[in-house]
This record gives sequence, structure tokens and C-alpha cells, in this order.
Amino acid sequence: MKIIVLIIGLAIIAFIGWWFFGKHQVAAESAEVTDDRQVVDVEVNGGYSPEVVVLKKVVPATLNFTRKDSSSCLDRVVFSDFGINKALPQNEKQAIEIDTSHPGEFQWACGMDMFHGKLVIK
Repeated sequence: MKIIVLIIGLAIIAFIGWWFFGKHQVAAESAEVTDDRQVVDVEVNGGYSPEVVVLKKVVPATLNFTRKDSSSCLDRVVFSDFGINKALPQNEKQAIEIDTSHPGEFQWACGMDMFHGKLVIK
């Protein structure tokens, strides 16, 4: 009996380690440029999809966030590198203009800093 409990305990520890520290497939999307503008739609539902957005440098960009999740954690999106902290009303599109003049990788997060996304400008 002790061996079975030990095996189950080790399996649970391994699962938790994989869940929090393992590499998981991340949804990514590269913006298409139309009429000298790039637009990407991001769905907010238990996280961000896509989680990684790739934008072209110096082309005006808009990220359209639509929050479908009722969680209060996801009711804001924060781009600290850009000084953006916007409310995301549920089931409404919230357009956020992004300054693409500087290339690099930038993070965004929910208001509680629990869910994250990445913006890549190149």
C-alpha cells in the first residue's frame, strides 16, 4: 500500500513540474500588412490567444483584444514597456495602438500579472 501511495505521489509531483515548468505549445501570429497598417485580433479567454504576436517595425499596428472570460484577473491588459494599462470590457473589442518604432520583445500581462503574452517587433 505504501508503494502505491509513493508512486501516485511521485506521478503527481512530475505532472505539476511538467505543467508549470515544461515547454508548452504557444499560439503565435504574425501580422499581415494591409493598407499600410497591421491588425491582430487577440482573444482573452483563460489566457491570450495568440499568446505571441509578431509585428513589422515602423508599420502602424493595432491589437484588438476581446475578453470572453468573466474573470476579474483578465479585465485589464498592461503593456508596461509602452505605458499602457487598459480595461477590457467583457465581449467587446478593445483596440490598442502599438508603437512599432523600436524592434524587440515586449511582454504584456493581465492586471494581476498572472497571464502573459509577448509582442515581437522586427
